Amino acid sequence: MNQKRIIQVDEKVPAAQMIPLSIQHVFAMFGASVLVPLVFGINADIVLFMNGIGTLLFILITHGRAPAYLGSSFAFLAPAQVVIAGLGFEYAQGGFVVVGLLGCVLALVVWKFGTDWIDVVLPPAAMGPVVALIGLDLAANTVAGGSTGANLLSSTTSVGDIVTFAVTLGVAIFASVLFRGFLSVIPLLVAMVCGYLSAVCFGLVDFSPLYNVSLFTIPHFHLAKFDTSAVLTMVPVLLVICTEHIGHQIVTSKIVGRDLLRDPGLHRSLLGDNLSSALSGLIGSVPTTTYGENIGVMAITGVYSVQVIAGAAVISILMAFIGPLSAFISTIPGDVIGGITFLLYGMIGASGLRILVDKQVDYSKNKNLILTSVVFVAGLSGAAIKLGDISITGMTLAAVTAIILSLIFYLLDRAHLMND
Repeated sequence: MNQKRIIQVDEKVPAAQMIPLSIQHVFAMFGASVLVPLVFGINADIVLFMNGIGTLLFILITHGRAPAYLGSSFAFLAPAQVVIAGLGFEYAQGGFVVVGLLGCVLALVVWKFGTDWIDVVLPPAAMGPVVALIGLDLAANTVAGGSTGANLLSSTTSVGDIVTFAVTLGVAIFASVLFRGFLSVIPLLVAMVCGYLSAVCFGLVDFSPLYNVSLFTIPHFHLAKFDTSAVLTMVPVLLVICTEHIGHQIVTSKIVGRDLLRDPGLHRSLLGDNLSSALSGLIGSVPTTTYGENIGVMAITGVYSVQVIAGAAVISILMAFIGPLSAFISTIPGDVIGGITFLLYGMIGASGLRILVDKQVDYSKNKNLILTSVVFVAGLSGAAIKLGDISITGMTLAAVTAIILSLIFYLLDRAHLMND
């Protein structure tokens, strides 16, 4: 590794290099993944534990040929909060389990009928903007404050916030294009360390989580309970998570240079993703999903090794039991996380645009121009559709719009009614 090179999915990495590479993935996912249990009011240790177990399960089911880290899913936030308010978190868990099992059934359907239908419901002119929106839809979070972004839009923004964000982002950018050798594959880890030190200098780091922390902790396991109304509230999320999953697999395919929808197959990745969600919900955690932050890490570093992802999963499991470890990572301020995700989300957006280039989408055809235009505006306009307790907006609304419009265009084309 004297020069930066691609480390492919099935390549092994020496332990001395794998540990910092794996830590880099953990740092990238930590802020967003821990935010979900905080919103639900549950302990984050069980979530870190099941994130790790779910990732290892995903790797096993996909035969180690699809690099993906499974973190906490945001798609369930709105309906789960409704169920929690009325019945309690245990009944929300029941909804997680049922949706996960339905996703497993969908995986069997995909196994039976294949993936050719994807080109019909999401042709390149529609898939490109949908994938781009996976990153662009999250872009505002990078500067909007909270656990997943910097504190740049608040009235309390300080010079320290701005400098910490700028140092983190600046080091990430220039380390990615200037570093050589092993440092060239851990630019984000280096950027986080520099950003953290800047935050310490400006007094932005809250060390209180490290006070009186227990050396060993045990995650809080509790079984799911089931209620028909709670389950029905959750079921519509299945469309959201499956669309998101397909988008993630396509953008990862572009990054690693392999068609993951065919090998190991969309049916395997769907099964791994949804079985992980079902098991997580069953024992007290939140649903999981393949994480855009970690896809961005792979895009920037050129390290796609599943071994590195598995190492990150093991670290996540250890964090659930080693109190000081999880407590330390929780001290990372949002300005650092925001500086990193600013670059990561942009890389995902660029990967979507790459689909349009690689597939040589012909915009002299009206249907392609209309598809891309409408999908982008549907995702970025802030428009929303309410289905019961589910609000379809952003990337999800864009995906639904893309599917419906693509199907209509397909039928019109088969009827020879299109003016193209």
